[in-house]
Amino acid sequence: MEKTAASGALLELAQGYATQAGFPLEDAPMTGGGSDANFTSALGVPTLDGLGADGDGAHTLHEYIQISTLEMRAKFWHLLLRDLA
Repeated sequence: MEKTAASGALLELAQGYATQAGFPLEDAPMTGGGSDANFTSALGVPTLDGLGADGDGAHTLHEYIQISTLEMRAKFWHLLLRDLA
């Protein structure tokens, strides 16, 4: 995924909603990988990746979600998707 001005603006919007929902949303260095976000990004669509549930062990037998964070994430997703629709 290539970082663009449009994806940067989308990140700033998302960070504001994350703050409203009660958690920080940090920018992260690009690390490569096979996310579906690579497809939309390649089409020039402003794209963010890594907005799923909090947890650890992604794609392993010990993967888990921190249930205590789901309410904050749901509020964040609601705010973000409401304005993107």
